[in-house]
Amino acid sequence: MDVGDHAAEAGHVPVMLGRVLALLAPAVEPATGRDPVYLDATLGMGGHAEAMLRAHPRLRLIGLDRDPTALERSAARLAPFGDRVALEHAVYDEIPEVLDRLGVPAVDAVLFDLGVSSPQLDEADRGFAYSYDAPLDMRMDRTQGLTAAEVVNSYPAGELARILRAYGEERFAQRIASAIVRERERTPLDSTRRLADLVRTSIPAATRRTGGNPAKRTFQALRIEVNGELDIWRRALPAALGVLPAGGRVVVLSYHSLEDRITKQVLAAQAADTTPPDLPFPLPEHEPRFRLLTRGAELPSDEETTTNPRAGSVRMRAAERVREAT
Repeated sequence: MDVGDHAAEAGHVPVMLGRVLALLAPAVEPATGRDPVYLDATLGMGGHAEAMLRAHPRLRLIGLDRDPTALERSAARLAPFGDRVALEHAVYDEIPEVLDRLGVPAVDAVLFDLGVSSPQLDEADRGFAYSYDAPLDMRMDRTQGLTAAEVVNSYPAGELARILRAYGEERFAQRIASAIVRERERTPLDSTRRLADLVRTSIPAATRRTGGNPAKRTFQALRIEVNGELDIWRRALPAALGVLPAGGRVVVLSYHSLEDRITKQVLAAQAADTTPPDLPFPLPEHEPRFRLLTRGAELPSDEETTTNPRAGSVRMRAAERVREAT
């Protein structure tokens, strides 16, 4: 979820839980005799997964997370469900490999709750939140990959500016990148507080007075770069759609426009009727493979955003497979 000023607020409440359950229910109550399978591709604290398991007593869960700490905590939470639960340390673009390893040919429902999880935000030493002073890390999986400190201290100014502009939609990207390079020549940037302060002093004073913490966009951009989030998402959503049978459903919760734009494009392409307009009748191979279950991106209710501030930026989209791939 977005690394906002509410990073320190308490509570790990599953976002849009009631709506997620309602959208996925038809897919996990199949008419066949087999037990339905639900894939939570971004398990986090396991809140959505626990609710699904309680609502559907025959449901089997496959839960993925790239963060070993999240897996440990969700494993404890989901322990009462016994062998109905299989948890895997994996990134969500590895769905086909995980299912192949488990001997599961298809799943009935998939949930993606993208972005940073509550524990990652609330644990200062993870380095995701600008409201804490912590090492510049930002890795969702601390067992691998480069850190945010390595990015800000080694990338050329032009590449830093590109990342801030592309991933943070930061209009002062060049000014911030130049300030980072000047500062790191004095001493390496290694803390969230120093970076946040540097960003604040790098942008015009008038801009600092509106729109929340000015470091938000820079932190988002660095997090996306460190974790390869957008490239992974471009692979992950098509992979998930590919393992859904007819009647299978996917729900996506995204927290910034870059993720949501990819989701919209992929789902729209799968739901499009591409029959050539000069044919007098539709060809089966050109019929849409999915139908959209949401009109555009659905937003949380005002009540939810009041009680759960982390839901404030969420955008939800969902789709159902109506036709098998040819």
